[in-house]
Amino acid sequence: MIARCCKLSTFSEDAGATRRTFLCEPMRDCHRALSAWVEPLGMESRVDAAGNWRALYPARRPDAPRLLMGSHLDTVPNAGAYDGILGVVLAVALLDALGGKRFPFAIEVVGFSEEEGVRFGKPFIGSRALTGGIDKEQLGCKDADGVSVRQAIENFGLNPNEIPQAALRSDTLGYVEFHIEQGPVLDNLGLPLAAVEAIAGQSRIELIFVGRSNHAGTTPMYLRYDAVTAAAEWITAVERYALEVPDLVATVGKIEAKPGATNVIAGQTLMTLDIRHGDDAVRTKALDFLIGQAQEIAQRRGLRITQKALLTQKAVAMDGTLVNEIEKAIRRTGCEPHRMVSGAGHDAMVMAGITEMGMLFVRCGNGGISHHPSETLSADDADLAACAFKDLLLNFPVSP
Repeated sequence: MIARCCKLSTFSEDAGATRRTFLCEPMRDCHRALSAWVEPLGMESRVDAAGNWRALYPARRPDAPRLLMGSHLDTVPNAGAYDGILGVVLAVALLDALGGKRFPFAIEVVGFSEEEGVRFGKPFIGSRALTGGIDKEQLGCKDADGVSVRQAIENFGLNPNEIPQAALRSDTLGYVEFHIEQGPVLDNLGLPLAAVEAIAGQSRIELIFVGRSNHAGTTPMYLRYDAVTAAAEWITAVERYALEVPDLVATVGKIEAKPGATNVIAGQTLMTLDIRHGDDAVRTKALDFLIGQAQEIAQRRGLRITQKALLTQKAVAMDGTLVNEIEKAIRRTGCEPHRMVSGAGHDAMVMAGITEMGMLFVRCGNGGISHHPSETLSADDADLAACAFKDLLLNFPVSP
C-alpha cells in the first residue's frame, strides 16, 4: 500500500512535488496504474463522464447490491502521498489479498476525480456526480486559465452530457471511506485507528475592517482609524473564544492590508474566518458572537465592517450502524477503538445525501502533518487498517 501510494504521488503536474488537479494529464497515469492493479482480480474498471475511476469486484450473484469504497485521487499543491489516495489503494490491496473470496454484495472501488476544489474553487465534483448533484452552473465554473469544468471534461476525452449516467444505482448498500486523519489527535493519543462519528460543519466568511488611510509619521495615535489594529484585536478575540469552547476550531487564514505601504496607516483590512464544529448550533453561535465582536471593535474605533458568507456546510453524522461495525472491527484487530469528529471535509459528506456512510481514520505520523510532503503513514498502521477493513467486510451487516 505504501509503495503504491508513493508511486501515484509521482504522477504530478509539478516536477519534484505532487500536484494533481481535476482531469489534468497526470490523472491518466493514475487511472492506468489502478486499472493494471485490479485487472488480475477479474475486476472491470472504467472512467465515468465526471472523470471518476471505478472498478467492480463481483458478488456471488450478478443481481446482488453493491458496497462502495474509495476516496479521491486529486491533491492540493505540494501534497503528501496519502491524503485521499490511501482510501483507494487500501481497497484495491485488500481485494487483492482476499484470494478470490466473494461476498453477498459486490464491491465498487471509486477514485474520485476531484475533492479538494483546487482547480475550480468548487470541491467534490467527483462525488457530486455520483449523487446527481452536478448542474449547469457547476459545469460552467472556470479555472485560472478560463477553462470551464465542461471543457476540462471534454479535453480529457469524456462527454459531460453523460454525467447523469455516473449516478449511483438504487441498490447501493453504503459507502465506506478509509482516510489518514490529517490531524494530530491519534498520534497524540498513541492510537492507530479511529471510527469517525461525524464530519464537522463549516462556516467561512470574508470580513473587512474599513478605516481611513493616512500618513504614518504625522498622524497621532489617538487620531487614527487603523484597520490593521482593529483586525489584530479581532483575531485575538477569535483565538480566545475558540480556546474557551470545547472542540471548536476557528482560523483567520487570510489577511490583506491596503494600501500595504510601510509608511501608510492601513485604511482597509480584509480577512477570512473559518469556523468548524461537529454541532451546528455551537458553530452558528460562535459565528454570530465573533461577528458581533467585530462590530463592537469597529464601532469603538470609529471604523465600519463589511462581511459576506463564503461557505456554509452543515455537520454530517455517520450512519450509526456503520460506526458501531467499524469500532468493532478496530477492536478485533487488538487495538483500542476511538471515536472522533473529522474537522476536515471528505467525499463521505456528499455521499451521505443518498446512502449510509462510514469512515475509518488511520494515524498520521509526524504529529499529524498533512497537505504537505512530510505526510507519513507507518507500515504497521497501514497493516492494522487493512485488517480492520477485512474484518468489516467479513461482518458487514447485510443479509446473504
